[in-house]
Amino acid sequence: MSMILEVEKPLLELENKIKELKEVNLTGRVDLSSEIRLLERKAEQLKKSIYENLSAWDRVLIARHSVRPGTLDYIQALFTDFLELHGDRLYADDPAIVGGLARFEGRSCVVVGHQKGKGTKDNLARNFGMPNPEGFRKAGRLMSLAHRFRLPIFTFIDTPGAYPGIEAEERGQYEAIASNIALMTELGSPIVTLVIGEGGSGGALGIAVGDRVLILENSVYSVISPEGCATILWRDASKAEQAASWLGLTSDKLLRLGLVDEVLSEPLGGAHRETENVFATVRGALRRHLGELLLSTPAELVTSRYAKYRRMGVVLEQALTP
Repeated sequence: MSMILEVEKPLLELENKIKELKEVNLTGRVDLSSEIRLLERKAEQLKKSIYENLSAWDRVLIARHSVRPGTLDYIQALFTDFLELHGDRLYADDPAIVGGLARFEGRSCVVVGHQKGKGTKDNLARNFGMPNPEGFRKAGRLMSLAHRFRLPIFTFIDTPGAYPGIEAEERGQYEAIASNIALMTELGSPIVTLVIGEGGSGGALGIAVGDRVLILENSVYSVISPEGCATILWRDASKAEQAASWLGLTSDKLLRLGLVDEVLSEPLGGAHRETENVFATVRGALRRHLGELLLSTPAELVTSRYAKYRRMGVVLEQALTP
């Protein structure tokens, strides 16, 4: 059963009522067409009212929706000839990050992304999309392969953060993340990154140093999860909703701050409601941005990528006049 958000409940009740009336209408015993049309108009108005006035926390919940498309869904919809590659050649394979060789509209490429589970058992197997060091090292190995053969790189971001367990720390979690960040600044391949769900902390940034960073409208991207922020500030994770409103993690704020390059629109209610439309939107955006990046030489890509990230966080100070 998919997750139901609090803000969605009035709409879902109305949609269930419409469904019931349609079933009765099919019997032919009574004509309910006018009542159904009236409720459908009311439902459309309510949908707009709900989803055009979402809070930051509402968007966090939509980004985490249990049936929101994940990396493997985008790979299946947008890429052909996908060959998944496993392991970091040092310790193990990490199912929280998937990646391999593929073709995007006929062009060979490398695709890497976080993968959450579709149910409890799958989520446990994939560690809820929280990578261990071997996941980042696997991603780094694949991106180095792309650089060697001049292949474009696509990365898909959907993680609450890197796994913070003791074993991960013992195996060099933050060294693995830092090494990937350093690696991605030097790759001569064009890199297009898309935040498809949660973009949490270094767990996201470890595969997100892209020439172009795109984000779906209801995705979020932040230095820390709302729960983590609330725990640090107030020692109370239940204040996550308040933390979300302060973190500036929504797509509109990220675009305004220059931390992402484009916001891709979603259907009202989120990407899980009309997945085919979302896939078409993403395909068009990936095609357009990759086409622009392919006009640059590897050296130009590295130079412009470095300049892009150096511009982030710049604050201009104005001297006070006496």
